[in-house]
Amino acid sequence: MMAVMAMAAGAQPVAGANQPVSSDQVLAVAKKVNKYFMNKYADPTTPTNVNRIRPSNLWTRAVYYEGLMALHELAPDPGYIDYTDRWANFHQWTPRNGVKTTDADDQCCGQTYLDRYMATKDSRMMEHVRENLDLQMGTGKLGYWTWIDAIQMAMPVYSKMYRATGERKYLDHAMKMYTWSRDTCGGGLFNVAEGLWWRDADYVPPYKESDGNNCYWSRGSGWVYAALVRVMGDIGKKDKYFKRLKKDFVAMSEALLLCQREDGLWNPSLVSPVTYGGKELTGTALFLYGMSWGINNGILKAKKYKGACDRAWQAMVRDCVHPDGFLGFVQGTGKDPSAGQPLSYTKVPDFEDYGTGCFLLGAVEYCKLLK
Repeated sequence: MMAVMAMAAGAQPVAGANQPVSSDQVLAVAKKVNKYFMNKYADPTTPTNVNRIRPSNLWTRAVYYEGLMALHELAPDPGYIDYTDRWANFHQWTPRNGVKTTDADDQCCGQTYLDRYMATKDSRMMEHVRENLDLQMGTGKLGYWTWIDAIQMAMPVYSKMYRATGERKYLDHAMKMYTWSRDTCGGGLFNVAEGLWWRDADYVPPYKESDGNNCYWSRGSGWVYAALVRVMGDIGKKDKYFKRLKKDFVAMSEALLLCQREDGLWNPSLVSPVTYGGKELTGTALFLYGMSWGINNGILKAKKYKGACDRAWQAMVRDCVHPDGFLGFVQGTGKDPSAGQPLSYTKVPDFEDYGTGCFLLGAVEYCKLLK
């Protein structure tokens, strides 16, 4: 793998974007991007309407709230909590499609419910999530996470439940499910030799692009990278599982560093730019999130990784962030590098919410790095 560069039309220079930035400047951009989203979607209870009506606690919106909770932790704002609690109260602090769901996408909203429980100790914020996880664990089945996005959607729900209750069973089960996805599903979705993930069981590894290179989807690997960060953050360095997760995190970090484009972004297809090269924000933001967290927590060396973080941030501000806070080059929903193509500075993706969430996660952790 090697760093590649693919210029795309629509880049909008931002004054000072290629100069060193301060944490205050990063925070200001994060707040601007979030303000755009909250103004556009002022009523958090309104269902989404992309081809069909979906409740607003679906996974795309749940990822947004992950980012909002991170922003609130860094820069507390009662408006963020009001917006979150109106959304969660409307959905009765329940997974999408009810407590009997076993779909990780439905469970993702539980991450924010549990964050709010930890802040308030209000049991109604976590009781339905707990019931849902208990029911899923009771099936005895491990093979639920057949697509790697699911690891981010659901694994942190389990680690947060462990953190909230102190009951080890939640973390133990999450690790068993993660190990099944990593080593067994489709022959094992993690390519240990290359440090990157095959997207799901529909692709029997090794899945290749038309140019013969392996197909590793940027946002897919980004979801796993974020999940590792979130779970390691929940359990702490002394936990017996931390070392196992850290090993995968470091392997991914080394691989992702080699895939970064010269302009600071990552391609949708990580090692096959001939097929789906070009600027893309969501994977980039998730990699910025993970690398910044790794440096902040003493796992990754700043000398090796901070430059990549600086370039990623500068590139997102320069090429993706509009003056009003809209985000360009956000790849639409899908399951591989071809989804939502072609991308551009002005194209509105099918869902805007998860792109904002990914951006906020990356921005907040990078802000901490600069501090």
